[in-house]
Amino acid sequence: MFFMDKKKILIIIPAYNEEECIAKVYKNIIEYNKKNKTAFDVIVINDGSKDSTEEILKKNKIPHIHLIKNLGIGGAVQTGYKYAYQNGYDIAIQFDGDGQHEISCVKDIIKPIIDEQCDMVIGSRFIKKDNLNFNSSFARRVGITIISFLIKLFTKCKIYDPTSGFRACNRSLIEFFSNLYPVEYPEPVSEVAVLEEGYKVGEVQVKMHERQGGRSSIHAFKSLYYMINVTIAIFIESIKR
Repeated sequence: MFFMDKKKILIIIPAYNEEECIAKVYKNIIEYNKKNKTAFDVIVINDGSKDSTEEILKKNKIPHIHLIKNLGIGGAVQTGYKYAYQNGYDIAIQFDGDGQHEISCVKDIIKPIIDEQCDMVIGSRFIKKDNLNFNSSFARRVGITIISFLIKLFTKCKIYDPTSGFRACNRSLIEFFSNLYPVEYPEPVSEVAVLEEGYKVGEVQVKMHERQGGRSSIHAFKSLYYMINVTIAIFIESIKR
């Protein structure tokens, strides 16, 4: 893939209690590199896991940073961005450790960045309305629609899948996020932050799979609580900038 040849690219995998999937996720990336002659580097951020994630990472010699305390998804991802910035990466890709994200779609996410069309690209499940490769609950789809509406209201930019954790950033945003990344509700709030700062954000359709292990950080019993608080967080981030 010639358009990647001169770019230093890092895949950041935040992981909290991902003992069921993390070794397979890493293996899939390495196999993809070998098959496609790509050179995606990987760093797993073990976010204070209480299961055997750390032992699996060590046993399989998977590059990782071990956080002795759970910082949450925002803190773990920012740790990855700090590592990317300090080690001179041109592009950083957020990639889940639960098997949901499809490694073959990375090339589609980073191409608009390499072509200098976007500063950040989100891998979206919902650009195509006939997309059937990912099943999402009705409640979650409603929540995503509301968040998308709020982002459009405050930033004038339509994002179809604002809670997607599958995304890529260029060097400028790597530096930005290494210094400032939202701790609470990081996906939609970070989108508002970069849009308000004038960065270009795009979306591409990607494949996603059902979670292959572990547990989502957003549970049904607290979905209303989540929506109320993410609404407040988006509002605060917008007026702050």
